[in-house]
Amino acid sequence: MKETTIPKATAKRLPLYYRYLKFLFDSGKNKVSSTELSEAVKVDSATIRRDFSYFGELGKRGYGYDVESLMNFFAKTLSEDELTNVALVGVGNLGHALINYRFHQSDSIRISAAFEVDEEIVGRILDGVPVYSSDDMVQQIKEQHIEVAILTVPTASAQENADRLVEAGVKGIMNFTPIRINVPDNVQVQNVDLTNEMQTLIYFLSHYKED
Repeated sequence: MKETTIPKATAKRLPLYYRYLKFLFDSGKNKVSSTELSEAVKVDSATIRRDFSYFGELGKRGYGYDVESLMNFFAKTLSEDELTNVALVGVGNLGHALINYRFHQSDSIRISAAFEVDEEIVGRILDGVPVYSSDDMVQQIKEQHIEVAILTVPTASAQENADRLVEAGVKGIMNFTPIRINVPDNVQVQNVDLTNEMQTLIYFLSHYKED
């Protein structure tokens, strides 16, 4: 049977569903309806049902969804049962913050190596994360079999570092730089532009005021 392609919009909502289901499970709740989920995660119930439908019958009409089984299903879907090691490229202020963050909402994601040009930082261990020279990036990423990286370098060196990540075999890049990097089609890029998001929020506040 041909595998169903999940829309990217749906895929982006899966971690949101998983985190809330985990919260419900930890709170001792056994079942939840799409309406309850909708109110909690601020996604309309029709969208939730459509998202879930891509994965087959996950609930029962008139009963709702079993919290534990649905949580476990999305944990497996999101590879929460597998540890993903991530490389951090650029240990400036944002890089430091990401190291300290430790992806506390997921036990399956760990920054295992960081790369920096500043010789004062290279060779240190920051909150359990070893910092290597950027010159060693390709070799270390290959040796550690890392396929995901976070890019927090200055704009001028973003593309150069992206090229080296591709050379090292990285298949996914979370790009915190304001430029759009060019990568081969087999490499996924998630762009996170904090300034853009803030400007969008301010625009919405100014132009979409409620009566």
